[in-house]
Amino acid sequence: MNLSNTISKMTRLAFQHAGALGVCAAACVSTAAYAVNDLPGGPAVNQLNLHPAVTRIAAEQHWLHWFMMGICLLIFVAVFGVMFYSILKHRKSVGHKAANFHESTLVEIAWTIVPFVIVIGMALPATKVLVAQKDTTGADLTIKATGIQWKWGYDYIKGEGEGIGFVSTLDNAQREMSNNGGHGLNGEAAPDNYLLKVDKPMVVPVNKKIRIITTANDVIHAFAVPAFGIKQDAIPGFVRDTWFRAEKVGDFYGQCMELCGKEHAYMPIHVKVVSAQEYTAWVAERNKEAAAKADDPSKVWTLVDLKARGEKVYAANCAACHQPNGKGAGPIKPLDGSAIVLDADHNKQIQILLNGAAGGAMPSWKALSDTDLAAVASYTKNNWSNQTGQIVQPAEVLAARK
Repeated sequence: MNLSNTISKMTRLAFQHAGALGVCAAACVSTAAYAVNDLPGGPAVNQLNLHPAVTRIAAEQHWLHWFMMGICLLIFVAVFGVMFYSILKHRKSVGHKAANFHESTLVEIAWTIVPFVIVIGMALPATKVLVAQKDTTGADLTIKATGIQWKWGYDYIKGEGEGIGFVSTLDNAQREMSNNGGHGLNGEAAPDNYLLKVDKPMVVPVNKKIRIITTANDVIHAFAVPAFGIKQDAIPGFVRDTWFRAEKVGDFYGQCMELCGKEHAYMPIHVKVVSAQEYTAWVAERNKEAAAKADDPSKVWTLVDLKARGEKVYAANCAACHQPNGKGAGPIKPLDGSAIVLDADHNKQIQILLNGAAGGAMPSWKALSDTDLAAVASYTKNNWSNQTGQIVQPAEVLAARK
C-alpha cells in the first residue's frame, strides 16, 4: 500500500513538473513571437532563404545558388532513381539473375562526357560571378575596414569624404542588455536590432561603387554584409579587398564572420546607404566634428574638463568589459582600486591603453586621440574610490606613442 501511494505521488509530481515546464516553454515561445520582428536589412524571423539582395552581385549569387541546387537535385534524383529502380525491379527474389559483363565502351564514354558537361555548365556561370566579385577597379569610394577586438575602424581613404576616420562600436546599452540576459534593466524585451546597433555606422552613397579594403590590428576577422553579397577576411599584416554597389537606400547589417575571441558576438557591422545629397551633408558634418576634435596635444587641461570628456570615452569603449562601476567581471580586472590605475607613474597605464594587455584580451586603443586617451586615464584615476587627484595630459600620451 505504501509503495502504491509513493508511486502515485511520484506520478502526480512528474505530471505537475511537466505541466509547469510546458507552460514556461509556451510563455517563452509566445514572448519571443511578440518581441521579435523582421529587421529590414538584417535577419528575419524564421529566415530560411538568403538575405534579400540589394546589389547586383548578391542577386547573381542568389540565382547561382538555386541554379546549383537545381542541378544537384536533378543529379540526386537521376542517380538514386536508377539505383532504387534497379534494386526493386531486378532483385533476385523475383527471379532476376545478375548480368555478367566486363566492360562497355558506350558506358565508359557516357560517364566521362556527362559529368564533364555538367561541370562545365556549373563552372561557367560560377566563374563569371567570381570574377565580377573580385573586380574592384573603378571604385567611386574606397574605405579601409580594420578589424579590432572587438569593433571595426573605418577610414575613408579615396573619394568624397577622404580623410574621415572613426571606430564603430556596439551600442553600450545593448551590451549591458546582453549582460542582463537579453533584457533591459527594467525587464523590457530586446529590440529588433539587438546586438547589431552601433554608435557610428559606416555611411555610403547609393548607386556608387564602394571598394572595401580589409585588414586587422590583432587577430583574423571577417567583414561580411549578406545583403551586399560580400565577405572578406581581415588578416593582420595583409590587405584584402572587396566591393559592392547598393541599389537602394536603407540600413544593412552584418557581423564579423571569423571566430576572433570572447567578444566575437559583439562585433556588428552597420552600413547606412543614403542618397548622394545626404551623403554630402554627412561628410560636411563629419569634417566639422573632426575639426572641432582636432585638439592640440600640447594643451593643458583641467581635471574637471578631462573627467567630463573621459566619462564619455569610458562609456563608449570601456564600460562593456570593465563595467560602469569599474568593478570588472569574471577574468576582466577591476579598475576601481587597480594598482596600475592608482600608480603615480602614468606611463604604466598609458602603455596598456596604447598596446593592450593580457594577450589581446585588453585591446589596443591607439585609434583614439591623445586627448581621449588622456581623458579616460584621468577619469579612471579620479572616479569610484580612485580619488588620486592625478591628471594625465595629452602630451604624455603623445610622448608615449613615439
